[in-house]
Amino acid sequence: MNRRPHLSREAWIGLALAGSYLLFTAVFWAYPFFWLAKLSVTQWRFFDTPVFTGPRNLLLTLRDPMFLQALWNVLRFLLLYVPLAFVGALVVAFGLQHVGRGKAFIALCFLLSNVSSGVAMALVFTKIFSATGPLNRLLFDWAGIAIPWTTDPQLAMLAIALVVAWKFVGYYGLILYSGLLTIPKELYDAARLDHAGPLTRLFRITLPLLNPQLMMVLVFAILVSFGLFTEPFLITGGGPADSTVTPQMMIYETAFRRLQPSHAAMMSILVSAATYLLIVVARRLFERKVTLA
Repeated sequence: MNRRPHLSREAWIGLALAGSYLLFTAVFWAYPFFWLAKLSVTQWRFFDTPVFTGPRNLLLTLRDPMFLQALWNVLRFLLLYVPLAFVGALVVAFGLQHVGRGKAFIALCFLLSNVSSGVAMALVFTKIFSATGPLNRLLFDWAGIAIPWTTDPQLAMLAIALVVAWKFVGYYGLILYSGLLTIPKELYDAARLDHAGPLTRLFRITLPLLNPQLMMVLVFAILVSFGLFTEPFLITGGGPADSTVTPQMMIYETAFRRLQPSHAAMMSILVSAATYLLIVVARRLFERKVTLA
């Protein structure tokens, strides 16, 4: 008779590690996901028993003008945030290329804003962008103008985009810098021999070969945009005229202030679906396969 082979010590360790991860996933991801899906098709107010309502929450969400306004605000934010993030990240990446000593320290400094408290940062920028803040005082002394950064519906989202870009641009810059390190310098030498100028080298060599890193930054920017909450909640409170209301603020308001967690669950599912769809479209449009062979 054939005996079953005994598992080695390494195999048991591997099973234990994999099992702990699967348990963690089941408790903190799978169960909340299925509970959210169940909650989205029921009516529940935290203390009573969920009652099945079918597509009612879906219809309520799609007919909610404030939710649709929040989605439109996200698209507006993306149009402002993505150029700021990309230009700032490229400046950081190219700047690091020309740093000699202390490059690690400078790179660490770029990450400080990314790991700083979002609440503290929002409070600081609230003061900076206020009507009597240092930025407006500087503008008034220099040009005789004062800009209503957070009180004008046309400018409030720009102020939010500037704050979020300041927080993440260093992190994005390090991602692009890692891509710059992989580009062979021989390509630039050959381009100079062919009398290619700086802009030609940028658009014909650097940016095409940075496509994987640029796509990573774009995906992160989309995720940040649809997950935006702290900055508009603390700086503008969603105003003025609901111009900075975001889906995450709507979910919070619906679940914990209106006491409609079922409606908020459906909102979160739709926001997740919109995020995924936009990422898929962005990858189809802009992602390119990069080879150096």
